[in-house]
Amino acid sequence: MTIQFPLVTNGSQIVDSDGQVILLRGVNWSGFETDNHAPHGLWARDCTDMLLQIKKLGYNVIRLPFSVECLSSNWVTGIDFKNGKNRALKDKKPLEVMDFVIQEAGRQGLMILLDCHRLNDFYTPQLWYGDGFSEEDWIDAWTLLAKRYKNRANVIGADLKNNPHGAATWGSGDIATDWKLAAERCGNAILSVNPSWLIVVEGISGSVAGQKLSKHWWGSNLEGVRNNPVRLSVANKLVYSVHEYGAGVLAREWFQKPTSEILDLLKYRWEMGFNYIASENIAPVLIGEFGGDSVNKDTVEGLWQRALVEYIQQNQLHYTYWSWNPNNGYTSGILQNDWININQEKQDLLATTLFEAPLSNVTRIASTSILDIEIIIESNWDKRLCVLFRVTNNSGEKLAPKWKLSFIPGQVQINQIWNGKFCLQPPTITVIPEDSGISLAPNQFVEIGYCAEKFGSNYQPSDVKLILTSH
Repeated sequence: MTIQFPLVTNGSQIVDSDGQVILLRGVNWSGFETDNHAPHGLWARDCTDMLLQIKKLGYNVIRLPFSVECLSSNWVTGIDFKNGKNRALKDKKPLEVMDFVIQEAGRQGLMILLDCHRLNDFYTPQLWYGDGFSEEDWIDAWTLLAKRYKNRANVIGADLKNNPHGAATWGSGDIATDWKLAAERCGNAILSVNPSWLIVVEGISGSVAGQKLSKHWWGSNLEGVRNNPVRLSVANKLVYSVHEYGAGVLAREWFQKPTSEILDLLKYRWEMGFNYIASENIAPVLIGEFGGDSVNKDTVEGLWQRALVEYIQQNQLHYTYWSWNPNNGYTSGILQNDWININQEKQDLLATTLFEAPLSNVTRIASTSILDIEIIIESNWDKRLCVLFRVTNNSGEKLAPKWKLSFIPGQVQINQIWNGKFCLQPPTITVIPEDSGISLAPNQFVEIGYCAEKFGSNYQPSDVKLILTSH
């Protein structure tokens, strides 16, 4: 499907300009909201490589958290530039790094949902102001971004404030605490300069009049929508959002019930808490965060996580999984701690909701009796090409031999590489993997890649070989 931007809402659905129904199925990639002021993991991998992997796994959107403090900062940390990695990010300020991430995501067909995760770089405030920042600072940050990315079609909207909780109210009329009114003020300010964006409004954690559930996660009480819906100045732009977590984050009382009762209780909570908004065709619902370390059927957290994924699919809800990052405490991530390989159990579960992400060209070569290599043409534009070599230990042997690969690059000028040292020995390039990829465990793989400018018709790699070296 080719998405025609901008996106709008139609009852409980999100549709594009041609009326095609769009399901947002994505991940959170955090980092801009921390004192790194850049997505995490770039100390281990190239940014483009990371985006290619997200797309390849079948996701179509990234919820990109940021802090207000980050936007006005001039420094970035936690990016590795060795061996050509992240070359395009060298000497860039945080907003310029964000520009590149958004641009590269667009090239890969990935949408971006911006998320004001924090005001400062360290804490999530209860309200949309505090920690030395005013409401005006918050709205100014959003209007800056709305103007800056007005012509970036793949930036689809604004998640106005992450996790309203504590003192936040809904429908109280108190100008200092009523999150619904603040969301309207900020949402309308954004739409006045960029009417194309979706406006995503999370719930609160406190009580609202007439609610049916006793407790909610931060940002997840949307029971107030029934009697006090958000009103925006531009029609068909409102999306409501919740965050949902399992017993591995906090063992709430509903997880203490007998296993036979938990599933029915969870479904009741989800219907009363947020899905009524979609099922009654009021507005679309995005589960902006959910995640947990375990997806096993024999754990309460795994039971919850599997049930929620099934519920999402049955009700055709939108989601961005928390998180892509492995360094997020109680939830871990889709990526493993090496920032390269994926948690296959999590990915297999989420894949039941995903679209097949076609690759433009994949060639599989059984190169040795131990190691296999796939050559993947990840992107192929008019003047630019990105190629990925995926080397996998398919032998079952615990100790694979050390290796390197060689290839003839064709009529290209390579200007970006990742996960290896590229040595030119005309007409061949020899690639030595980084230390983490030299010896692969059973079923482990490493991905080495490059991007290049094309200057002829013979631009694809040829004579690709794996060369085994000593143990």
